[in-house]
Amino acid sequence: MARIAKKQKRNGLYQAILTMQNEEELYNFFQDLCTVTELRAMEQRFEVASLLQRGRIYNEILEETGASSATISRVNRSLAFGHGGYQVYFDRLAEKKKEGKP
Repeated sequence: MARIAKKQKRNGLYQAILTMQNEEELYNFFQDLCTVTELRAMEQRFEVASLLQRGRIYNEILEETGASSATISRVNRSLAFGHGGYQVYFDRLAEKKKEGKP
């Protein structure tokens, strides 16, 4: 029963995110939702994932992003053994590039 309530709370957040209609709305929503530190951490992890996806090595990523080796390892584990969220994005980005879309 507690599991269902917890899932419903999470669903509310994800449903709210899905209602955002453009990048500006999404940016403003996250500005309201998160602290500056939380946003920077998420942005950094996403940048690390992008660099790992492109085959960059840890030392290059550490130097370019300032991310700790623990953060880089964590993101790498998510890419390899996570739920596939990053990969959905990378696959869709590749598809857009094939179609010539920005």
